[in-house]
Amino acid sequence: MKNLFDINGYVVAITGGTGVLGRAIAKYLALNGAKVTIMGRKEDVGNAIADDIRKEGGVCDFLKTDVMDQATVQANCDAIVAKYGRVDTLLNAAGGNMKGATIGPDQNFFDLDPAQFQTVLNLNLTGTVIPTQVFLKPMVAQGKGSIINFSSMAAFRPMTRVCGYAAAKAGISNFTAYMAHECAKKFGEGIRVNAIAPGFFITEQNRALLTNPDGSYTQRGQDVIRQTPFGRMGEPEELCGTIHYLMSDAAKFVTGTVAVVDGGFNTFAM
Repeated sequence: MKNLFDINGYVVAITGGTGVLGRAIAKYLALNGAKVTIMGRKEDVGNAIADDIRKEGGVCDFLKTDVMDQATVQANCDAIVAKYGRVDTLLNAAGGNMKGATIGPDQNFFDLDPAQFQTVLNLNLTGTVIPTQVFLKPMVAQGKGSIINFSSMAAFRPMTRVCGYAAAKAGISNFTAYMAHECAKKFGEGIRVNAIAPGFFITEQNRALLTNPDGSYTQRGQDVIRQTPFGRMGEPEELCGTIHYLMSDAAKFVTGTVAVVDGGFNTFAM
């Protein structure tokens, strides 16, 4: 019987591929036979990641991108299709936050900066919509493809401080469900759209929020640990199995889902 988890030869594009989570996923997929292109704004970092993966025997390229610029993303997609002839999976891992879109402990709603709130919405939500629109085209042409978006625990329940980010991630979960239905009805069952919702992982974006300079947890970090039944933060590699499943034929009848990888965080209730 065919190995349903076989991703050997899959052509994978990853936006936000230079982040902590994106690079771990890229390395895992490449070392399991996928042909990976990581896309991001940091050219030096991206090329170094791709070089590292190639040294270990994986197939990986880097393309500089701007997920808010459709022409740039289209050029990225065209380059990948020109090289490999297809795109099997798009991982929308680009995103981020800004101080003005958050509300600190000593602030209130009136301190929110609407301009930065809008920027965070655009980066996370529109920055998922644009690559989806672009990379969906070759998938429709080939009759098969998988898009995996990045949602968040903040999409499930309101969290203090991350006002803009939470709104954007809730939008991504809704957009995922919408696109799953849209694609299946208009382009056939070969196109699947799902999302992954990581729990708390230490990244460059949240390191200062969750940890002190000495590596100990801040009060917010301690709150996260208390809320997480596993009693720890996640390791980036722990997202790879769920990504692998969602992009493979093992998930051939799965679309419109948000797969939670959170150490039980979302199960906890006082």
